[in-house]
Amino acid sequence: MESILWNLEDKWKLTTQKSIAFFICICSLIIVICLVTICFKRRSTTRRKGLVGQDPTDIDVEWSESKLLSLNSSVKKLLTSTVRWSGPSKWEERRNTERVSPLLEGESGQWHSHNSDSPVWQRPILMGEKCELPRFSGLILYDERGRPVHHVDNDSFIVNQAEALGDFVLFFSSSSLSVGVDPDRDLNQSCFKMSTYTPKNILITGAAGFIACHVANRLVRSYPDYKIVVLDKLDYCSSLKNLIPSRSSPNFKFVKGDIASADLVNYLLITESIDTIMHFAAQTHVDNSFGNSFEFTKNNIYGTHVLLEACKVTGQIRRFIHVSTDEVYGETDEDAVVGNHEASQLLPTNPYSATKAGAEMLVMAYGRSYGLPVITTRGNNVYGPNQFPEKLIPKFILLAMRGKPLPIHGDGCNVRSYLYCEDVAEAFECVLHKGEVGHVYNIGTTKERRVIDVAQDICKLFDIDSDKVIQFVENRPFNDQRYFLDDQKLKNLGWSETTRWEEGLKKTIEWYKNNPDWWGDVSGALLPHPRMLMMPGDIERNLDGAEKYDSGSTEFSGKSNETKTAAPASKTSNVPQKSPFKFLIYGRTGWIGGVLGKLCEKQGIPYEYGKGRLEDRSKLLADINSVKPTHVFNAAGVTGRPNVDWCESHKPETIRTNVAGTLNLADVCRENGLLMVNFATGCIFEYDAAHPEGSGIGFKEEDTPNFAGSFYSKTKAMVEDLLKNYDNVCTLRVRMPISSDLSNPRNFITKISRYNKVVNIPNSMTILDELLPISIEMAKRNLRGIWNFTNPGVVSHNEILEMYKKYIDPAFTYANFTVEEQAKVIVAARSNNEMDASKLKKEFPELLSIKESLIKYVFEPNKKTSA
Repeated sequence: MESILWNLEDKWKLTTQKSIAFFICICSLIIVICLVTICFKRRSTTRRKGLVGQDPTDIDVEWSESKLLSLNSSVKKLLTSTVRWSGPSKWEERRNTERVSPLLEGESGQWHSHNSDSPVWQRPILMGEKCELPRFSGLILYDERGRPVHHVDNDSFIVNQAEALGDFVLFFSSSSLSVGVDPDRDLNQSCFKMSTYTPKNILITGAAGFIACHVANRLVRSYPDYKIVVLDKLDYCSSLKNLIPSRSSPNFKFVKGDIASADLVNYLLITESIDTIMHFAAQTHVDNSFGNSFEFTKNNIYGTHVLLEACKVTGQIRRFIHVSTDEVYGETDEDAVVGNHEASQLLPTNPYSATKAGAEMLVMAYGRSYGLPVITTRGNNVYGPNQFPEKLIPKFILLAMRGKPLPIHGDGCNVRSYLYCEDVAEAFECVLHKGEVGHVYNIGTTKERRVIDVAQDICKLFDIDSDKVIQFVENRPFNDQRYFLDDQKLKNLGWSETTRWEEGLKKTIEWYKNNPDWWGDVSGALLPHPRMLMMPGDIERNLDGAEKYDSGSTEFSGKSNETKTAAPASKTSNVPQKSPFKFLIYGRTGWIGGVLGKLCEKQGIPYEYGKGRLEDRSKLLADINSVKPTHVFNAAGVTGRPNVDWCESHKPETIRTNVAGTLNLADVCRENGLLMVNFATGCIFEYDAAHPEGSGIGFKEEDTPNFAGSFYSKTKAMVEDLLKNYDNVCTLRVRMPISSDLSNPRNFITKISRYNKVVNIPNSMTILDELLPISIEMAKRNLRGIWNFTNPGVVSHNEILEMYKKYIDPAFTYANFTVEEQAKVIVAARSNNEMDASKLKKEFPELLSIKESLIKYVFEPNKKTSA
């Protein structure tokens, strides 16, 4: 028995020891969990700047009603004489009686109603917090950046923002309004005493363009201790002349290059010890984005990505200022009284603004993922000197100077806000020095104007009748009605608009009057719907007037001992006005190719003929690399000698040039970002039941070819269909070409005047004297797709020969035969049709009908009779 008791006692002791050990383990685990929770909460708290590590009794807050009212423009609009706010005495009383701490994720808080004598200070609200509200008619919450983030009418809500909210809340009812401010934030420091940033070496992208050139020139002039490095690829809307004010400054350097070149960007950041980037480079014209949206993606998104990655890799950037646009917000409601603030949703409506919004997302991601110190700006429209005239105000000014109509898209009621360029340059100077990392700043104005008002103001300053010169044209595919920004946040940094609209407009007009040829030939940009090529501008144009930089280099600076990289110098510096275009033409020995060269000489457009054969890809690449064209014209092709019957017995040769060679050139041009103007044929249709002869119903651009009577026509129809897959091709369907050179054996009139007999069938035809200059203009406008390249209407063989008798040779005689009789003396069938030229006529309203054009351009200049 005694042994049994001892065994029981041993087991009890063992069990007790195990229990105690288990209890100790449980307690230890609970203590560890508590410690982890406390650490996590402290870490969450420290994330809120100004809330932890600072005793409220040590905060010196000086209040005034003006400071309270300057917190946000929305507050200004709502505050009335019934505002109740706590002055210094109530703040002192409050902080001595209760220390207010922030609520953390998951915590609940109570909002209590206040009477007029109670202080209104409340603790900040954090993510996940549930807040019980008194019954007010509404609640607006502002986050720590002064942005409204909530508007609710319920008694409670859950904070679901990705970041904690704070700073202050605003309660309002029909009878009173109270403002609550986070007492743990030193508003003197966070809102009014802005910390300043001092850069050393700044890289400004796109500074040969409009806005950035004013920013660069301002910084070079105002801050001689800053080194300003400009990177620009000299696109069509940029010019070295814009940087002339900075050329002699020792703290300035220009580098010609593309932001899409990762090697170049990395090299510059390292060798120039760049610590700050102001990223302006972008394609910005909305009309262009509808015609060539891929180029906008390449420049605006990919280019920005290259910059960001270089910043991440080098790890030396202290500020990255990304320049965006107000268009990322999309259309503002017409009746909105408060503009889009920096936290508004991004709703872009066109390809341009979509690419800018996409670039912003990349900037934000690099800021959050890699800690890149990013700041984003979104600006209203800017106007002033040096702006390329594809934009509204300089376009209207130049058109008014030339006595031409001012085209307005739609009804002209679209509303825009305009800032003068020097005010915008000052805004960027402010953001550079005072902007807070991670923030977005609107650069805008509340002064709005309709497009038609802008046109009328310009007409008034030119003393012309606006009713006579304003011309309403077709609207854009989508044209936002209004962009309206809330710019209070930037004003809190100390910036404000100083240039009145009338004053800025007068300065701008005066500049363009003094510099009418600053941009050279801008006829393509002055059209109602310009389609300029997004290509690096011609070096000669960009260096025109800026040769003093050292026109034989791609770098220039104010330092005389600066190492420079050699590049071709301007060859035509003695020419007073240089073209922004350079053409590469294939088909030198051909009729159309030869005439194109003469037209280029007449218009002062630099051009060269291609040396390579179309089927030799390496030679085509060599031509492009050597000539560096802005456009390529393909007037090469096999039509047969003396006529298309030759193609029936030379099919491989015909395919090699007309199909393989044309596709090869289109592909090479696409790889190099070049538009190819391709002279095709309309001899791929014949009259049918839907398009009967004499009906006036012509074949349209979208119609499927229905003529395969000749092998030549088969190859032309085949390649035209394949070229539809290339977005860089402008296909011009030429038919029975005629020119004023009646000695040319390829001229249709010369041909039929030598035939013994002709068929008398009406056809669409192309008067080269009128239409070839239009083909050059189409290239300048960056037009693409398929075009029926004929004069409107039809003319028969007999009608042409009767004109020939009347104007050239009254003794001329001719005879007819039928199509069946013709077929007996030819190998391949011939195409007869009418082409619908309404698309071309709409783009070029001055285009004459076929019979009018024949008389004006062919028979009148060659007139030999008295008739």
